[in-house]
Amino acid sequence: MFLADGDALVLPTRRLLEILAAIHEHLPAVRRVSSYCLPRNLRKKSVEELKELAAAGLTMAYVGAESGDDEVLAKVHKGESFASTCEALDKLQQAGIKRSVMILNGLGGKTLSTQHAANSARLANATQPEYLAMLVVNFPQGEERFRAAFPEWQPCNDHELFLEMEAFISALELQRTVFRSDHVSNRLVLKGTLGAEKPRLLAEIRTAIAAPKAAGLRPVWARGL
Repeated sequence: MFLADGDALVLPTRRLLEILAAIHEHLPAVRRVSSYCLPRNLRKKSVEELKELAAAGLTMAYVGAESGDDEVLAKVHKGESFASTCEALDKLQQAGIKRSVMILNGLGGKTLSTQHAANSARLANATQPEYLAMLVVNFPQGEERFRAAFPEWQPCNDHELFLEMEAFISALELQRTVFRSDHVSNRLVLKGTLGAEKPRLLAEIRTAIAAPKAAGLRPVWARGL
């Protein structure tokens, strides 16, 4: 079960425990409960509170880190930093709650692509999440609001997105993280475990860079964006 379609962890711990208890009572077949999680919503929650939630059935938190680079995060008004995201991910780990971390390919645009890739990898290396996903930045409701805060942003083309992904994956030093780039926004669909399958994933990315027609890219029309 997924709690709502937003960050349920903004709720007080007492309220979340009531919800988890109700799920256990009325839907006893449910074995996994998850929620989105903004790092800032864990600042007032202790590790002990999170352990209570884990014991009550909260098994996974989806954390939209988006970037590990402080300049990119400031440009997009994320309200988070490398440090605040690390703190939240570490708290979840200590509590025994699995973490699925999302990074946005292309969020830094052309000018900040290199540092976005490097520091996003640094974030993943520092926290070793159980799951890691890379989606491509997109604007289903238009770019106007985004560009108002980040007017110099220029979108990366497919080739540049693949180069950024190569830099990101190359810099990862993960022990046992399930990696996915299979969201509808991704033209290059990747699935594997890092670090065991890092060489294969890099080979697939490098094929997309050098010979995109041979890479089995998702057609633009099929992305539904």
